[in-house]
This record gives sequence, C-alpha cells and structure tokens, in this order.
Amino acid sequence: MKRKHNFKELQIWQKSRMLVKDIYKLTSEFPQSEIYGLTSQMRRASVSIPSNIAEGSGRKTNKEFSRFLEIAYSSALELETQVYLSFDLEFIIESVLEEFLVKIDELQKMISSFDTKILSETF
Repeated sequence: MKRKHNFKELQIWQKSRMLVKDIYKLTSEFPQSEIYGLTSQMRRASVSIPSNIAEGSGRKTNKEFSRFLEIAYSSALELETQVYLSFDLEFIIESVLEEFLVKIDELQKMISSFDTKILSETF
C-alpha cells in the first residue's frame, strides 16, 4: 500500500524520536521509587508522539491522519505537564525544565502546523 506521507521522512516524526531519547535519558536519573510512576508515564507519553504520527501516516485519508496527529499533540501536552511535575517534585532543576519545555513547545507547534497543512491538501 502506498502512503501519502512517509512518516520516516517527516521532520515531526524525526524530532519526536529525539525527544523520546532525551526523555529516557532524563528519567533514568529519577528516583528508583518513580519507576512505575512519573518515569513510566513520561516515557509512555513521549513514545506515543512518534508512534501516533507513524500510525496516522498509514491511514487512507488526511482526515484520519489528522486524528492521529491530534493524539500525538495531546501526548505532547501530557508530557509537558509531566515535565512541570518533575520540576515541582525537584527531580529536575529549572534549566532542565526550560530546556524540555522549549523542545516540547517546538514539537507541538510543528505538529499543529503539519496538521493544518495536511487538512488543506486535496488528493
């Protein structure tokens, strides 16, 4: 089956993969007591972003793809909240908080922009 969008070529998918790697590195330094708590939640939310982009790219219509982009965007919002919570719980310092907020915000904007673009395309 030929896809309209090859997810491996999408910059949002590539950047979200890098974010997953960064989140795994970050959470590896969290307290062991958080392995089934915030660590697990942050890892799942981050993995959800590129996973939904990839899954959506295989859908037949851009409207269907858009729904998966919405889920990826929502996962980015979830991750953003979890980064704030990590700071609140003093697992990360303010400079790390800001670094991750910039990365997540950039990705959110890219997902939103791409979603708008594909919904305006006609095939």
